[in-house]
Amino acid sequence: MSEIEKIKQLRQITSAGFKDCNSALTESKGNIDKAIEILRIKGISKASKKMSREAKEGVIAVSGNSEKTSMIEINCETDFVAKNENFIKFVKEISDLNNEVSSESEKLKNIKMKNGSTVNDNLVAMIAKIGEKITLGRSKTINHQGSKNYVYHHTIVKDNLSKLAVVVSLETKDNSENLNLFGKQLSMHIAASNPLALNSELIEMKILKKEEELISEELKNSGKPDEIVKKISIGKLNKFKEDNGLLSQAWVIEPKKKVKDIIKELNISDLKIKDFYRIKIGE
Repeated sequence: MSEIEKIKQLRQITSAGFKDCNSALTESKGNIDKAIEILRIKGISKASKKMSREAKEGVIAVSGNSEKTSMIEINCETDFVAKNENFIKFVKEISDLNNEVSSESEKLKNIKMKNGSTVNDNLVAMIAKIGEKITLGRSKTINHQGSKNYVYHHTIVKDNLSKLAVVVSLETKDNSENLNLFGKQLSMHIAASNPLALNSELIEMKILKKEEELISEELKNSGKPDEIVKKISIGKLNKFKEDNGLLSQAWVIEPKKKVKDIIKELNISDLKIKDFYRIKIGE
C-alpha cells in the first residue's frame, strides 16, 4: 500500500486531518494500527485542553416511544457546532443508546457505538476533531407501566433534536383524542411555564428556603412592622409555591383556569400526571 493510500485509510478510520495522519504514519514508520494509537493519544491531549472551557450551547435529544422515552442534553461551546452534521449524527446515536441504558450515565459512557469504540472514546475523538468542548449533560428516562408519554420540542435543530424538550407521562386507561390533545398541550405548557414539581407540596425544601431568604432580603428595608412583614412574606412564599407547582399553575392556553381545572373538565376518572421532565439548553 502506498503512503498516500495509507493516509487516506487513516483519515477514513480516524477522521483526523491530512497533516496529523501523515505525521502519525511517519512516527509509526507506516504502521496504521500504531498510527491510530498515536492520533488517539494526541486527540486525548487536545481534548483535555478543551475541557476547561465552558459548553453552554448544544442540543436536547429525545429517543424512544410513548411507553419508554429518554432525553439527554449534549453540550458544546457554539451554536455553529450544535448544527454541524457530524455532531448531529453523533448525538442521535448517543440518544438511542441512552434510551437503551435508561439514562444510566456510567453505562452510557462505556457502551459501544456502531464503530466499535465506547461513547466516552468517541466523545474524546469528537472533541479532537471538532475542536470544542463537548459534554454529556442532564438525562432522564420516563417509563411507567400503564402510562403514555408525550413529547414537545421547542426550537428544533433537526428531527428529534432541539434547544428545549419536554416529556410528560399520563397514567390512564383512556386513549381518546381528547387525552392525546391534552398530553400535547400539557407538554407545551410545561415548556412555557417550567414548573418545579407536580404540586406545591413537592417543591424541594432547599428551593423554598432560598426563596424565603430572597423575600426576607427584599422586605428587610421596607420600614413596615415585623408582623406585617411576616404576613407579606407568607403571602409571597405561597404565591411562589402556587406559581411553581404544575397543578396550581395558570393554564397557558386559558390563563383564568388552573391545570387542575383542565384535568377536572376532561372528566377522565383515572387520569393522573405520573411524571414530567424539562430540559432547556443554557439553563
